Amino acid sequence: MSVASDHIGGLVRAHERFLAGARIDADVPAPVLDSWKRCRNAGLQPHHLLIPYAADLGFDDRVRSAADPVLHRLAASLADIGVTVVLCDAQGRMVERQGGDLQLCRRLDEVHFAPGFDASENAAGTNGVGTALAERRPVYVVGREHFADCLQPFACAGAPVRDPLSGHIEAVLDLTCLRDDGDPAMLRLVREAGGDIEARLLKEAGARERALLAAYRRAARAADRGDWPPQPEPPLAGRDGVQDAGGLGRIDLAVLREKAEELLAAPQRTLDEVTLPGGRVALLLRRQIRGAAGETGAVVEARVLDGPRMRYADLSAPAASGAVAPPAVPPAPTPPAVPAHNGDGPDTVSAFAPYTVVPPPLTTEPAPGADAHAGEADGPGWLVLVGEPGVGRLALLARRRLGLVHDAGVRIGTTLDVTRTAEELTEVAVPRFADFAAVDLPDAVLRGEEPGPFTADTPLRRVALGAIHQESHLYDVGDPVRCVPGTPLTRSLETRQPVLEPHLGRAADWAAQDPDRCEQVLAAGIHSLIAVPLRARGSTLGAVAFYRSEQPAPFEDDDVALAQELAGRAAICIDNARLYTREHNTALALQRSLLPRGRPEQSAVDIAYRYLPAQAGVGGDWFDVIPLSGARVALVVGDVVGHGLHAAATMGRLRTAVHNFCSLDLPADELLTHLDDLVGRLDRGEGWAVEASHSDPDSGIVGATCLCAVYDPVSRRCTFTRAGHPVPAIVAPDGTVDFVDLPAGAPLGLGGMPFETVEVELAEGSQVVLYTDGLVEDRLRDIDVGLDQLRTVLACAGRPPEETCDAVLDALLPARPTDDVALLVASTHALGPDRVAQWDLPSDPAVVSSSRQTVTRRLAEWGLDELAFTTELVASELVTNAIRHATGPVQLRLLRERGLICEVFDGSATSPRLRRARTEDEGGRGLFLVAQLTERWGTRYTPDGKIIWAEQPLP
Repeated sequence: MSVASDHIGGLVRAHERFLAGARIDADVPAPVLDSWKRCRNAGLQPHHLLIPYAADLGFDDRVRSAADPVLHRLAASLADIGVTVVLCDAQGRMVERQGGDLQLCRRLDEVHFAPGFDASENAAGTNGVGTALAERRPVYVVGREHFADCLQPFACAGAPVRDPLSGHIEAVLDLTCLRDDGDPAMLRLVREAGGDIEARLLKEAGARERALLAAYRRAARAADRGDWPPQPEPPLAGRDGVQDAGGLGRIDLAVLREKAEELLAAPQRTLDEVTLPGGRVALLLRRQIRGAAGETGAVVEARVLDGPRMRYADLSAPAASGAVAPPAVPPAPTPPAVPAHNGDGPDTVSAFAPYTVVPPPLTTEPAPGADAHAGEADGPGWLVLVGEPGVGRLALLARRRLGLVHDAGVRIGTTLDVTRTAEELTEVAVPRFADFAAVDLPDAVLRGEEPGPFTADTPLRRVALGAIHQESHLYDVGDPVRCVPGTPLTRSLETRQPVLEPHLGRAADWAAQDPDRCEQVLAAGIHSLIAVPLRARGSTLGAVAFYRSEQPAPFEDDDVALAQELAGRAAICIDNARLYTREHNTALALQRSLLPRGRPEQSAVDIAYRYLPAQAGVGGDWFDVIPLSGARVALVVGDVVGHGLHAAATMGRLRTAVHNFCSLDLPADELLTHLDDLVGRLDRGEGWAVEASHSDPDSGIVGATCLCAVYDPVSRRCTFTRAGHPVPAIVAPDGTVDFVDLPAGAPLGLGGMPFETVEVELAEGSQVVLYTDGLVEDRLRDIDVGLDQLRTVLACAGRPPEETCDAVLDALLPARPTDDVALLVASTHALGPDRVAQWDLPSDPAVVSSSRQTVTRRLAEWGLDELAFTTELVASELVTNAIRHATGPVQLRLLRERGLICEVFDGSATSPRLRRARTEDEGGRGLFLVAQLTERWGTRYTPDGKIIWAEQPLP
């Protein structure tokens, strides 16, 4: 890391401040900061870790068998890019490591990131395994975000692997590579791979349930043949749909299903009586069952005394203590049945199928009025429902919905951007809840304004569209969406309630919005819709529409409640983003009003500049180009740490101060010294004491950096000095790039240390490139890497400054910058001998007359005879004052630039003072005449004396 990076407020500085117990100024991701706090509380030392090792780790074979194919496939796909795939147990201990090149594996072995070692947070600090386990969600950790020093060279992404039925974390999956090879896309890969492992675990659970069903049927056939013990049976034949229910209605089936689920959920109960509509009675009996391989479960058998006999099977509920033993006589045979498919995929097992009804065989029912309770509990029942047991099915559905709502709370609103928040809503909903999701908002909300009341004439715009494929024919992002009266979208906005259209083909009002497009949408297979208004704090912000096409089942009332929950969470986040957008635009307007407008009049350099605010908020980056006396120019770039109105206002104060100090013609190092003193006084209480006492004791301007360059086109020399700012770059006319070896200096406000300068002679046509740290450094890229990339981009001969700015930003700027970026490129010119006239004069009053004649002749050569009288008077007065009041040699110089500049140098440090002469005074009128006859005048000091100058405009 370069010297400059010590003072730019990056992650390294943040980590050092954290270890010192100070407030962190840099932007550290919340999961990383929370992990640092946990590591500190656990007593970890970042420079010394003691990693426990276990030779034999007990790992669930079920999880290993589900994970192995996924690990092999993932390691093979990443073999060419130097990424290793790691599987750890639920305690964070590494079980297996696959893939990775030799260099990566050697580096990982050096830090004990190998099988058998403990990668939990309490042992190894912040990392992809331990932090994912502690946060119980996928995480991405790179570089200095690791708590331990030894893990800085790596980037890793980890995700927990859960049992899909219990929700318990069974393992942790991790991808690790060297930091320079890291990519946030690793987070998506590890999340998807974890999902694949969970799907395989689910499939294995379904195989267990099928084994229980097979055992139940073998017992039924063995009892029917008198063949005991039962023999293995061939695979079950398939059935589709719902068969004749033997005269039972939907209400009968629902009542029996509900009571059977209650019996399964109450292990202490084994028998229940159910009264059906019409006075019929059914008995429910809970029994245990065991499969051939030792799988345990339970069945609830149902017998309807005045109607069809039924049997309800629980294929996954664990055997409970206190449940009755299996009957001595196995149950009677049942017709073969296989549950229907639920649409989760071709490999989905019966545990997730809807209930399937099997008709009862022809048997003789007991006579009416017989004692139904005598012996019926031990008699045969009849199978009606096959598939996931009711309690398990409802629990899984509830867990899925709870997981979706939880993910919505975590993934929606991660940024304060209205559009991105709408996109996050669609990403959460598709495909887990809907096949398509569209968010429509008015332009006023996108601008941060307050939304007005919605009417049929309110224009909306499609802001986000989540889709499982691109052939939906729905409105694309950016398209206007009309609110046609009577359509589901308009009704939801007007009534402020969700609107369900389970069958779009039958909804004529929906097609009224755009008949041709709606016909294409139906042809694409979209068949069901829920429209939900986005409401927050009493205002309607827009609407979201959920569509189904691939999922054959239409939306139901339960889905409406879930859609409303998702929309409600998203609406709050969108409104927060809207409010932030309004404040951001206000701060941005303030900041832009404080930044330079246009280009100042000067001929020393051709300039181009770019300023890009961060996505997270307005920051304190700034730049300026300030014309100085003697045709010189000052190039200044600064950065105030932090974001928001405070940073923008501070930036404006510093820029104004720099202008004031430049008007005094101070040298660059003295300018920064005065600026440092100003910032220090502000931090010590001049303007901040009241605010700090009521808010943050660390508020102030500490952390501001600045770089100042002063270029003289006559000598072609440029003087650089900096206060904690990144080094400037110089591009020679032949395309050679050099970074100025300039001492870093302390950031502004610390005081106590002088600022050093470096003077460089530049060839005409060189480019001076000044920038802020946001261009070359972020959390995913070290500053040294950024400087190398900048050097590569700048290495081009003869490129204009505007093209240089575009090339630099295209190559180095991230898609969503987290920090402000200011870039200033200046191409130098030289003021040639034909526009400079210089004379060394002896310290003799007689030389004044000859100097007037010399000036007159040179002005005639330049074609400036109109200025001869005034310039002759000015030169005479300045030379006379230098000879009379100063010591040492005297030098007279004329510069023909945008104006005519007359300069007189002498060896004295005494500055003349403008005053109004009284009537009886013999002198004191000369400088007054100079000020009246010229546009501006002043004094600047040099190491050997001073220069009095006066400038007048050219005709």
